[in-house]
Amino acid sequence: MKKIICGLLLGASLLVLSGCGSIISRTLPGQGHGKQFYPGVQWDIRDTPWRFLTIIDLPLSLVVDTLLLPVDASHGPYE
Repeated sequence: MKKIICGLLLGASLLVLSGCGSIISRTLPGQGHGKQFYPGVQWDIRDTPWRFLTIIDLPLSLVVDTLLLPVDASHGPYE
């Protein structure tokens, strides 16, 4: 029983961490919607069926987007 719970917890963690808005908006074509600053936060607040994950991901995306602000300033719009 303990192995099942640990497996489910690990699977849920991987699912949440792989959907980080900051990473998705910068790496997948068309996901950044051309937004240059804070694309992860803007990607998180869009209207989708997965809105409940925004509560978890939005603070993390805000931190990552703030750390990547100099990169975004020199990069230009994401495509």
